[in-house]
Amino acid sequence: MKIATFNINGIKARIETLLDWLDAAQPDVVLCQEIKSVDETFPREQFEDRGYTVETHGQKGFNGVAILSKLPLEDVTRGLPGDDSDEQARWIEATVMGEHTAVRLCGLYLPNGNPAPGPKYDYKLAWMERLHARARDLMADEMPALMAGDYNVIPQSEDAANPKAWEQDALYLPQTREAFRRILNLGFTEAFRARTQGPGHYSFWDYQANSWERNNGIRIDHFLLTPQAADLLDDAWIEKDVRAMTKPSDHVPVWIDLAA
Repeated sequence: MKIATFNINGIKARIETLLDWLDAAQPDVVLCQEIKSVDETFPREQFEDRGYTVETHGQKGFNGVAILSKLPLEDVTRGLPGDDSDEQARWIEATVMGEHTAVRLCGLYLPNGNPAPGPKYDYKLAWMERLHARARDLMADEMPALMAGDYNVIPQSEDAANPKAWEQDALYLPQTREAFRRILNLGFTEAFRARTQGPGHYSFWDYQANSWERNNGIRIDHFLLTPQAADLLDDAWIEKDVRAMTKPSDHVPVWIDLAA
């Protein structure tokens, strides 16, 4: 089961790029972030024509997450538990039925949090507390499960080409990284780092200042796996070359391959 997470930075702006990538890469499941579309206007037919079931949790002009799956999906839920007043579309869950086992998928778009300090950073940290609670429940369920998407977290200095430039940024502040570690320490495996060590591996390059051309990137798109899902992990990788496509997102797909 090949699963990718991909912040597409707007479905309307990136539809042709996304379709070209799907045709070439042929993932079984894609967790998309920043669709920037309400559910009713998401162009689902173009994905359904390619054999994908489409589930969305959209929001006009901002945020929004989706699941595209060639495998059967069950028990789809929307919204991160813990705050009924939260109107931002940043979380979607479903159970995907693999050939050998079912896997609980959680697609997320964690708040950016800038400027920090401030209300946006307070919201980020509060959202991460809710994420910790959901992660704890997933661990207690003892089934293969994963939480994947754009975490807007640079976990360590090696995950940035120029870490000093991020020291005052919400993505790299100590409180952010500590909140991320608290989730990992519940027993999750960070899939990419389970397969690849060392600096120089990024999933995001800003559109400004020739960041792509200079490889001035950061790694902020992650797969976190429960022990039961980690036992199924065959591989994990970043598909860097997608950033060089026509009209690219500022993110690239991150992949895992599960023996599911």
